[in-house]
Amino acid sequence: MLVVGLTGSLATGKSTVAEMFRRLGGKVIDADDLNRKLLERGGGCVKPVLKVFGPGIFTKGRIDRRKLSAIVFNDSRKLKKLCDIIHPIVIRQTKQTITHYRKSQNKSIVVIIDAPLLIEAGLGIIVDFLVVVKANRRQQLARTVKRTGIARGEALKRIKAQMPLAEKIRMADAVIDNRGSLTRTKEQVKVLWQRLLRIKK
Repeated sequence: MLVVGLTGSLATGKSTVAEMFRRLGGKVIDADDLNRKLLERGGGCVKPVLKVFGPGIFTKGRIDRRKLSAIVFNDSRKLKKLCDIIHPIVIRQTKQTITHYRKSQNKSIVVIIDAPLLIEAGLGIIVDFLVVVKANRRQQLARTVKRTGIARGEALKRIKAQMPLAEKIRMADAVIDNRGSLTRTKEQVKVLWQRLLRIKK
């Protein structure tokens, strides 16, 4: 079995690449999805997050992620507090899923941990191979504004709150260049998938 970390920066196309790996047979663990569930009604992080950030972020029986984001991306200390609440649980759940796959005795499994903050959260130490998806800053901003509806300035704050993409690329075992067409990205993913199959443990 091979455990692959898949990361990038905001709106570089990481989730698109993860879906391509899924279609090729990869077992994808989506850290963003785990985060969302932890903040939904009944989620394991709702009470501690409300305790730290107050009832103002609670709307219609659930945490308003837009309001929470507006707070944490304007204050690095508050962002760290949020990460300190959520990351340990995401890491634990991710490790549990990997353990489940290991127990399946299927040696051909390639597990893809799809996580934007994979390195920052400390998940990098449990992966065998690190893949970084890159795009240029202009693309990141345009995609973020289109996807979320937030202002360009807010999108830039979110990008700058993450580890610089160049730094992640220096740590990578492989880089997927998502600055071009979807077809070109898919070609790179297929080539890398064959490489991963050759080195899986």
